[in-house]
Amino acid sequence: MATKVAVGIVLAKGEEPAFLEDWFSEGQDVRKDHNVNEQILKFIGGHKVKSIGMADRINGCPHEEGVDYPEGSTCAQCPFWANRNRWTGEVVQ
Repeated sequence: MATKVAVGIVLAKGEEPAFLEDWFSEGQDVRKDHNVNEQILKFIGGHKVKSIGMADRINGCPHEEGVDYPEGSTCAQCPFWANRNRWTGEVVQ
């Protein structure tokens, strides 16, 4: 279940996001949350986005390194993602 979705808007190739917003859901998958999806569309539309890229799977836990747990460590709340490549899902050591 996806409990967080983050949307970053990049203004030029190779740059970091100029605008970043995230949404959370406690009781249901954010991918199926109508209210969250409307807010995402409003955020994207408000910045006049021309193209969109997105992952085809859940790619990590909802907690932020350096915010919810120390940088360089793994999230204690999400052992599934410890030593796992967030893009492939494969365990790495």
